[in-house]
Amino acid sequence: MEKMRKSDDEWRRELTPEAYHLLREKGTERPFTGEYNSEKRQGIYLCAACGNELFPSDAKYDSGSGWPSFFKPLDEARIETEEDTSHGMRRVEIKCARCDSHLGHVFPDGPRPTGMRYCVNSGALKLRTEEGG
Repeated sequence: MEKMRKSDDEWRRELTPEAYHLLREKGTERPFTGEYNSEKRQGIYLCAACGNELFPSDAKYDSGSGWPSFFKPLDEARIETEEDTSHGMRRVEIKCARCDSHLGHVFPDGPRPTGMRYCVNSGALKLRTEEGG
């Protein structure tokens, strides 16, 4: 996937302060507060920064974690991973493969068939519904 490169100033101009914090500064929204945590509509979840198609709605499930959770991305090439040792924990960060925006983390405690839980900040996503919304 071809990388989208923008300066920090460009990202600050294009994103809201909250979105900038989540996507570019690796922030985390409070659990159970995100727009998409309980979302049930069908569609494709996009990167809120660049529009890259990330997760199909049929891979979304209620993990009980307080963040939108998916058991697989639309395509593995759309997500990149990186070890995250911040906050005294060892986790695997997930980032948009197109623009390097922080999405959340992936854990090996998800449902079948993959056993993975892609735990994503709602503010890192935009839902494109089948109705075009």
